[in-house]
Amino acid sequence: MTEKSNVRESVVSILEQIEKNQSYSNLLLNNVIKKNQIATKDIGLLTELTYGTLQRKMTLDYFLEPFIKNPKKLENWVKQLLRMTLYQMLYLDKIPDRAAIHEAVEIAKKRGHKGISGMVNGVLRSLQREGIRDMDEIKDEVERLSIETSHPTWLVRRWIEQFGYNKAKEMCEINLTAPMQTARINTNKITREACIKRLSEEGFQVEESVVVPEAIKCLKGNLAHSESFREGLITIQDESSMLVAYALGIEQNETILDACAAPGGKSTHIAEKLEDTGQVISLDLHEHKVKLINENAVRLGLTNIETKAMDSRKVQEEFEGSAFDRILLDAPCSGLGVMRRKPDMKYTKKEEDLNRLQSIQLQLLDSVTPLLKPGGTLVYSTCTIDRSENEEVVTAFLQKHTDFEGDLSVIERMPKAIQPLMTDFQLQIFPQDFGSDGFYIASLRKKV
Repeated sequence: MTEKSNVRESVVSILEQIEKNQSYSNLLLNNVIKKNQIATKDIGLLTELTYGTLQRKMTLDYFLEPFIKNPKKLENWVKQLLRMTLYQMLYLDKIPDRAAIHEAVEIAKKRGHKGISGMVNGVLRSLQREGIRDMDEIKDEVERLSIETSHPTWLVRRWIEQFGYNKAKEMCEINLTAPMQTARINTNKITREACIKRLSEEGFQVEESVVVPEAIKCLKGNLAHSESFREGLITIQDESSMLVAYALGIEQNETILDACAAPGGKSTHIAEKLEDTGQVISLDLHEHKVKLINENAVRLGLTNIETKAMDSRKVQEEFEGSAFDRILLDAPCSGLGVMRRKPDMKYTKKEEDLNRLQSIQLQLLDSVTPLLKPGGTLVYSTCTIDRSENEEVVTAFLQKHTDFEGDLSVIERMPKAIQPLMTDFQLQIFPQDFGSDGFYIASLRKKV
């Protein structure tokens, strides 16, 4: 077995597990790298093949379909092997087709009987000879965009209804690209310039973010493995989620509630902006996730965060009314804004999931608002782009809670680059706006 076949075999079994158990690709990938002792130089290929094949699953199936006689009889691993190999043939320039086909046949021989390896060889060679069929055969524009970009039809239709065809198409297309890693500088410990210099000396290729003043973008390397990360100089966080701390408008010595806080990216940002004064109360439902917030706080040298494992819907049993100057509710959501990081999500989410989430989001808002002081700021945020979880939730909340209003002053607090994207007191970021995750923020004020 060559090292390359070890990588490809690993990819096939990861793809199998994801489909069978609906497990998360990012977690599985890390386990396989450890367990199969994948060489460092091959981790890139393993990641590219896993994510790429997942990202484009529906497109690959459309191209494979005419060449497979009995798709129903095809074992799952064979389907994954064909998808992965076709992905290499179509989208990776570095690997010659004949080598990709040869590796696939070797894996098929090892895992199946002779008939299977013959079938795999036949399908792939026919594809190589005859080429792939044209997308223009699909007359319906919703269905065509769905197959072209591997997004389920219900989702494509929903986005076209909400945002128009062009915006939906842009979003589907950018979802096929790899996200860029970004990090937030702990400005209590170091300046952005000094941190960039240190990271460059460590061999990372980084540059300033043009969006958030304390953010950097990583062009090469994984910042989680840097000395700067270990020493608490940076936190890995998406640029769009860094905007929450700006929306809150934090002032020193305040007491701030982060109601759904794990793994702590926003809590630690709030604590950094308090500059070691005041207090952040960070809640999360799960004990093991609360542990992550504590670990992050320790690494960053923050002493003004207090954590608690609890359901934020029961928050009134724990705290007095008007206990907080500001409240952040980063609500549980469908996560449709982070599909580039979790491509498997496209195929497991259902339309009814979105409607169910809206009621949880409203319950959480109802629970936390009595704890806010009059004149205080409530920020509601999600990492989704769906109107039912964003604008509709805020509209329903404001209709019910007449003691709240949209906080129009939020625009002045936001970084300059973001201000043009705002609508009154709301901000909807699309992944195509500046390459970040899709994200929504609304700033509300409790009337005095």
